[in-house]
Amino acid sequence: MRLAFYTGLILAGGYTGLTPALAADPTGDWRVADGVANIRVAQCNGSMWGAVSWEKKPGGRDENNPDVSKKNRPTLGMATLINMKKTAGAEQWEGQVYNAKDGQMYSATITPVGADQLEIKGCVLGFLCGGETWTRVGPPIPSSPANAMAKSAPKTTGAAPKAASGAAAPAPMTAAPKTAAAAKPGQKGAPDPVGDICLLPEIAGFTH
Repeated sequence: MRLAFYTGLILAGGYTGLTPALAADPTGDWRVADGVANIRVAQCNGSMWGAVSWEKKPGGRDENNPDVSKKNRPTLGMATLINMKKTAGAEQWEGQVYNAKDGQMYSATITPVGADQLEIKGCVLGFLCGGETWTRVGPPIPSSPANAMAKSAPKTTGAAPKAASGAAAPAPMTAAPKTAAAAKPGQKGAPDPVGDICLLPEIAGFTH
């Protein structure tokens, strides 16, 4: 995984100011700048989240994570955009990004630039800011049943029925990944091992 930020790389920022009426959708699958991975972005629990949906070199591990217990976790399906909230009055979302290259979290924003580019900027403690532009490789992801259930998670009827209903659950459990799998990562018909990122334990449980 190479999700490093390159200072001064973002040159397309002006476009967001020139076309404020074009409210692009940040959801979907995006190819990172150096082409080594796709990040799937979806709205979960009222926030934007992103997770690795494809790797150029399969079998990656989060070996640079300072948490020893996470060093061996697969990077495929790992959350990278964390709980990003809509910025008032702007087509921008703000939260955190996890950079697997150094195992660190950074304050970050994502901003759609037209329909096919996503601008991501990150800063360390408010300075040393840099960024890169991701390219769309998969269509926007509509709200799925999983997203709806995630949004109602604070209620007792949200997360609990899906996880706890043993006999009745097989139908919904099969339906949710199927719905999400329709939003393919744009990989020439390759199987989609990640599915709906809102169902990933890391995102559904608001942990990283």
